Amino acid sequence: MMIDKIKQDKKLLEKQLFWVETSFNECKSIGIKSEYSVDEFGKFETLCSRYSRGIDFLIRKLFRSIDEYEFENQGTLIDVVNNAHKRGLFENIEELRIMKDIRNTIVHEYIEDELVDIFDEVLEYTEKLIVIIQNTLVYINKKCLTDEK
Repeated sequence: MMIDKIKQDKKLLEKQLFWVETSFNECKSIGIKSEYSVDEFGKFETLCSRYSRGIDFLIRKLFRSIDEYEFENQGTLIDVVNNAHKRGLFENIEELRIMKDIRNTIVHEYIEDELVDIFDEVLEYTEKLIVIIQNTLVYINKKCLTDEK
């Protein structure tokens, strides 16, 4: 049943939010530096990983689940993103594209020094990711689970 899928996805998204916020707060307190200790680098690397998983989960799983729940055509990833934008889950499609590009850079970056170069972007866009996740949770509660309360 679709309502059970939405409930399960919501629980998973709440867990994603918890871990992304935890890493974000740790890294925000470290700040952007020219050099990092091993512990600090590890925390930023963890944030990068959680950021990447969060973006993937949100776009590839949650946005698609909401489309399915609301009987939208299961189109391309662009269609899924456009539908999420129309729902007001985020303000700027171009910004979401940048967030996805940062995710791709993280996933394909194997050299430590080059990963450090994107820590500032990861901090900036993690904050935006958190807002989008929160908006999505509010949307699910209002539009998908209102009959369940």
